[in-house]
Amino acid sequence: MAKNVVVVGTQWGDEGKGKIVDWLTDHAKGVVRFQGGHNAGHTLVVGATTYKLNLVPSGIVRAGVDCFIGNGVVLDVHHLIGEIQALEAGGIDVRGRLKISPGCPIILGFHSAVDHAREAAKCADLRIGTTGKGIGPAYEDKVARRALRVYDLFYPGRFAEKLKENLAYHNFVLTRYLNAQAVDYEAVLAQAMADAEQIKPLVGDVSAALHALNKAGHNLLFEGAQGALLDIDHGTYPFVTSSNCVAGQAAAGSGVGPGMLHYVLGITKAYSTRVGGGPFPSELDIEREGTPGHQMSQRGREFGTVTGRKRRCGWLDTAALKRSIQINGVTGLCITKLDVLDGLSEIRICTGYRLDGKEIDLLPMGADEVAGCEPIVESMPGWSVSTAGVSTLDTLPAAARAYLARVEELCEVPVDVVSTGPERRETIVRRHPLE
Repeated sequence: MAKNVVVVGTQWGDEGKGKIVDWLTDHAKGVVRFQGGHNAGHTLVVGATTYKLNLVPSGIVRAGVDCFIGNGVVLDVHHLIGEIQALEAGGIDVRGRLKISPGCPIILGFHSAVDHAREAAKCADLRIGTTGKGIGPAYEDKVARRALRVYDLFYPGRFAEKLKENLAYHNFVLTRYLNAQAVDYEAVLAQAMADAEQIKPLVGDVSAALHALNKAGHNLLFEGAQGALLDIDHGTYPFVTSSNCVAGQAAAGSGVGPGMLHYVLGITKAYSTRVGGGPFPSELDIEREGTPGHQMSQRGREFGTVTGRKRRCGWLDTAALKRSIQINGVTGLCITKLDVLDGLSEIRICTGYRLDGKEIDLLPMGADEVAGCEPIVESMPGWSVSTAGVSTLDTLPAAARAYLARVEELCEVPVDVVSTGPERRETIVRRHPLE
């Protein structure tokens, strides 16, 4: 009987989902991306090779695994073609194993132009920290029912007419409201038609393909992008992404029913990070040498895969984690980057907050309330022995095992997997999500 797993980030993204999806694919036949766009970056290390993926699902580096881009993804076709070419240059078969939903809204050049112009027009305190990839404007077009979708590429005349109307609207916003330059219609059309010829053979009914695999008894992985605290509905709004990145979106974003989702694996760093603006209650100083925040930043190589920006770092926040567990229905946790904490004499956990004179143990909704939260922390002994590459629980230092046990106790969810490095083998399994 098939068992399907949803892999989601439980923090503000960058939790190490790509490595875990790749590790899980030895038990799966298909991997599905179901939301977001090329603003997400998944880094995989396989032997001596490092792969940096944005749109292609992380299962692509496993031979024989089918990969799918679901209708919930906003698709920059030109970027996807470049990503495919880079993978194929490294000897990986992509076109023979990748299927794209015809329902994906398309990201075009004017979406990125609007994204950049809006961010530039805001005062510094109100900037979201967007990647500028056009994700938000593309989702806006989808909701406004004016989006161009992948299936429109099959009808050039219809595509051209829709594009003309769509671009007239966005150029009005760019020139009359944002004081930016207009985007050239002919250039956008020519690029889209050139890209269409390369992408058409990959387009197919993703929903039907997933149902067929499931019916045949094959396991499936649903790969989320970003993290639950960036969810458009449940995150620290407005400092969020433009899609739903919780486990429930796996069904809507790929065309399957929620009954096909059997296990939710929540990926959680052993500490917390965040890129861009927005409140971050457990944040630490990452610039001062010799401090825990500096160690997290440097040893954890905390730089954005897509933007290269430094990630903000802080102690693990179990009050925020409990919110993510709640909204995702997390079955089990995977703790990543435990080795980054090696050598710290003291490790702290944010277990709740003081807000308006009261103590709470669950992250409130919305950025304004979160910004008013004063963290409540508890201290635990650190460990001096290296955990890097450890693959069995009993060889972890006692203090590291105690740390994991305390996380379980606070969150009331089991830690089923622990990642101690970027390689597949650097993984501790207590309960396999697909077994």
